Amino acid sequence: MDKEPITVAGLEKLKLELDELKNIKRPQIVAAIAEARSHGDLKENAEYHAAKEQQAQMESRVIEINDIIARANVIDVTKIENNGNIIFGSTVSMQDLEINKKKTYKIVGKDEADISKNLIYFKSPIGKALIGKSVGEMVAVETPSGKKSFKILNVQYA
Repeated sequence: MDKEPITVAGLEKLKLELDELKNIKRPQIVAAIAEARSHGDLKENAEYHAAKEQQAQMESRVIEINDIIARANVIDVTKIENNGNIIFGSTVSMQDLEINKKKTYKIVGKDEADISKNLIYFKSPIGKALIGKSVGEMVAVETPSGKKSFKILNVQYA
């Protein structure tokens, strides 16, 4: 069982989701199953089968979150010396040289990556290319949509 790096915020988000699943959603699903069961014949009871399916999905997610938390290697970048290099958990501002647009990404673990929130996986093509670089460096990345070039403008450890 390999340790997976995760940020402090990512771990906190997972713990909140786990708490909601256990203390809010689980009782709701149990109540829905009890309600559906009271309607009689379970073979042709769509509400019952839907609630049982929902329960299975929720319990699967609880197991998954518990596994992620057990394997978590929490990295707090605020406690790491800021030497200007891009590391796991740092926030990077860079200029896309093709479209001349500024982009900002936070480099995170697999379970917290979300490109719509500018959270990129450290093993993604861009994440791998950025790790170890510093302000002012040029970075060329081979992405699924073609080669991209960036200039690193700023690195933050927050």
